[in-house]
Amino acid sequence: MFKSLFKVYRLATRDYLHEWQMSVCFMLGLAAVLGPMMVLFGLKFGIVGAMMDQLIEDPGNREIRPIGSGRFDQAWLESVRGRPDVAFLVPRTRSIAATIELSSSASSRIVPVELIASAAGDPLLTPGEPLADGLNQLVLSRSTAEKLSVKAGDTLDGSLARRYRGEQERVHLELRIAAVAPERAFSRDGAFVSVQLLEALEDFRDGRAVPELGWGGTPDYSERSYPGFRLYARSIDDVAGLREAFADIGVDVHTQVAGIELVQRMDRNLTAIYWAIAVIGLVGFSLSLGASLWANVDRKRKQLSVLRLVGFRTRDIVWFPMVQSLYTAVLGWVLAVSIYYVTARIINGMMAEQVQAGQLVCRLLPVHYAIALGLTCSAAILAACLAGMRSARIEPSEGLREL
Repeated sequence: MFKSLFKVYRLATRDYLHEWQMSVCFMLGLAAVLGPMMVLFGLKFGIVGAMMDQLIEDPGNREIRPIGSGRFDQAWLESVRGRPDVAFLVPRTRSIAATIELSSSASSRIVPVELIASAAGDPLLTPGEPLADGLNQLVLSRSTAEKLSVKAGDTLDGSLARRYRGEQERVHLELRIAAVAPERAFSRDGAFVSVQLLEALEDFRDGRAVPELGWGGTPDYSERSYPGFRLYARSIDDVAGLREAFADIGVDVHTQVAGIELVQRMDRNLTAIYWAIAVIGLVGFSLSLGASLWANVDRKRKQLSVLRLVGFRTRDIVWFPMVQSLYTAVLGWVLAVSIYYVTARIINGMMAEQVQAGQLVCRLLPVHYAIALGLTCSAAILAACLAGMRSARIEPSEGLREL
C-alpha cells in the first residue's frame, strides 16, 4: 500500500513540475485570495488588538468607583473582596481627611498631597516594589518626589492640623519613602499609604485619640465604617458584571464599561466581517481549484487509466489530484505570507509616526500563520475531493481503447 502511494506521490510531483505554468497559475490564484485576507486580518488584529491591550494594561479601565458617599463596614468589604471577579479592594476614608503636608530637608517647599489607600496587589504600583506599610511609610508619586527632591529611602516630615476643644493643634509625623510610584500611577501630588495610616489621620482630624502615635483626643469604641472604597476587577470582562451586582444592592458606581464595550463590539463586528470575507474567498477558491483539477483529470484520463491498467487501485488514483492540490496550498500559502510580510512592513512604516513606539498597525502572531495554512490545506483537500471523485470513475478499459 505504502509503495503504491509513494509511486503516486512521485508521479503527481513530476506531473506538477512538468506543467509548471499551470501550477504557477494555481499558486498565484491562491495567493491573490489569501494574501489580501492575511493583510486584512493583520490590520484588524493590529489595530483592535492594540486597543484591547491598552484596555487590559491600563488599570483605570478595571477600576470601579462608588458615586457619592456611603457607609461600608468591614464585613461588607470582606464579602465583596471574596468575589472571584474582584482583584483588589481597600476601604477609603473621607477625601477631606486624606491629605497631609509634606516637607523634606532637601527642599524648601511644603507640598500638600492627596493620600490614596493602598495594600499588597495594588494595580497602580509596580509589582515587586516595596509597599507602604504601617504608620510611618508611604509610596510617593513621581511629581511629589521631584518637587521635594527626594528618592526611595529618604525621610519626610508630614504635618496636619485640627481644631480641638477650641484650640488649634498641629502634629508632625516622620514618614519614610518606601518607593516612588511610576508616572502613570498618579499624575498629581499624592502618596500611597496604608489604610491604618489613613484611619489614624481621620481620627485625629475628627478629635479622636490615636494612641499608636501618641495623639490625644476622645476615645471612640464604635465600629468603623468607610464612605468609599478602591476596587479593581480581575479583568475588563468582569467590569460589567460587577456594575450590575452593585446596582442590584443599590450602590451607584462609575466604570469604564462603555469604552470597554465599544472596543469589544468593534472586535466582534470586524471579526464577523473578516470571516464572512474569508469564507467567501476560500469557498470561491475551492470551487475554482476543484473545477480546474476536475478539468485536469478529464484531460489526463488516458494517463490515469493506464495507471489503473498497470495495477494501481482506485484509492491510489484518488491521491493523484490530492497531492497536487496540497502542493498548490502550501506553495500558495508561502507566496501569500510573502505578500503579507512586504505589505505589512510598508503599512507599519507609513503609520509609524501615528502610533506609540513599538506598536504595529498590521501584525500577525505565529499561530495565525498556522491557522491560515490549516484552513488553506483544508480548502485544497475539499477541492481535490471533486477531482478525486472524477478520477475514481476512470476505468482501465479507457486506456486500452486509446492504445
